[in-house]
Amino acid sequence: MKRREFLKTTALLALMPVAAIAADEDWTHYRPGVVDALLKDGKTVFLDFSAVWCGTCKAQERRITQLMSENAAYAENVVFVRVDWDAYSNAAITFDLEIPRRSTLVVLKGDEELGRIVAGTRREDIKALMDTALAAATA
Repeated sequence: MKRREFLKTTALLALMPVAAIAADEDWTHYRPGVVDALLKDGKTVFLDFSAVWCGTCKAQERRITQLMSENAAYAENVVFVRVDWDAYSNAAITFDLEIPRRSTLVVLKGDEELGRIVAGTRREDIKALMDTALAAATA
């Protein structure tokens, strides 16, 4: 490997944990009651039911993170909540929303579900769901 390529690769690998931390700052980690409180406060909530070991979840996360980096309005107006599937697959929120599996994305505002994606990773679909959330949050 050429020295320049080696240095560039090493620098990128060193920055990866920083990028992951920065991306995580835009997320709220689910705990019972947090979604109800956000909805009661009038917030638009984007739920991501995911597991750390799930490949589809990781693909969705990459798309969401990329879209958030391209448009700061998402993080400024929508509350993104990550629901750990391993911890909450049998929780009330999962049953109440009839979440069929991990890698499910749901947008809520008030008492209404505005949209959902189950196991989808297409950028266009995820962007459309995020745009729905943004439109509801800024209406």
